Amino acid sequence: MLPRLARRSERSKIVTAVTRAAAEAELTAIHKAGARIICWGEPVYPNALAAIDDAPPVLTVLGRAELLQKPMMAVVGARNASANGRRFCRDLAASLGRAGVVVVSGLARGIDAAAHLGALETGSVAVVAGGVDVVYPPENRGLHDALASGGVIVAELPLGTEPQARHFPRRNRIISGMALGVVVVEAAARSGSLITARLALEQGRDVFAVPGSPLDPRCRGSNDLIRHGAILTEGAEDVLSQLGLALAQATTQHAATPGQIPATSSWPPIRTDQLIADDAGLELIVERLGPTPVAVDELVRQCHLSAAAVATLLLELELAGRVERHPGNLVSLR
Repeated sequence: MLPRLARRSERSKIVTAVTRAAAEAELTAIHKAGARIICWGEPVYPNALAAIDDAPPVLTVLGRAELLQKPMMAVVGARNASANGRRFCRDLAASLGRAGVVVVSGLARGIDAAAHLGALETGSVAVVAGGVDVVYPPENRGLHDALASGGVIVAELPLGTEPQARHFPRRNRIISGMALGVVVVEAAARSGSLITARLALEQGRDVFAVPGSPLDPRCRGSNDLIRHGAILTEGAEDVLSQLGLALAQATTQHAATPGQIPATSSWPPIRTDQLIADDAGLELIVERLGPTPVAVDELVRQCHLSAAAVATLLLELELAGRVERHPGNLVSLR
């Protein structure tokens, strides 16, 4: 139905459904690389990530997938980090690991690399902006290989995808979404680490920041986070004491995995006329949407339609490029 839905788009974007042969070829390549695919709803899918609004439906995983079910903390920061910042980050990650916390970061140079190195012995998760088989930056090849064998590398994008600038903000939402909180170590005033911190706040996570010298431009962003309410962090104890209850709950929920996806044989038969909502329903939704985001629940109330019908209408409009989704289950017209 995707091509038919796309024809309703004002942008006249051509959409081609993936063929079975292409899907099987991709799966073969993934298995050959020693990786696997996990989907939202499967027991191994990270519990915290499954709870965010825009959780990726499919992840490619290379390494020890069982680490994804443990409590995680994200540690991020400057790529051009100072020697002191790298040392502090490595010690922090090692201490968190010894306390049973898995450290997650983005496998970039600087603070990210130091965080992974500190937690290698206890387990670390790297979320990358390309395919799990693509080493970026090139100088992290050794670390990439170590994580693939002793930790885990996670990607939303297909195998072989080269990282691009537009991929990193999407990668950052997964880093913060997996974690109970985010620690920022050295971040400039306009850095990707601050994007991760903002996403963490939107997802209801705690944000921690390590104070730095006011003379060092690499610390202006992290110091500003403290000024606006981030938890001042001088060591792992500050993180662990703040997250004591959340860590206990995460450990308890380790056995409470998401519900299983039913086998396709148990799905009800799909009627074509149910996939394309009628024009009257679409007009009803579009009439109540504008550039200001509105809650989906409010649309259900005002349109006097079932939640399932509104979800179908919004999906059709989203596929047509006319609706944009926002955190908090909000939608708006593009």
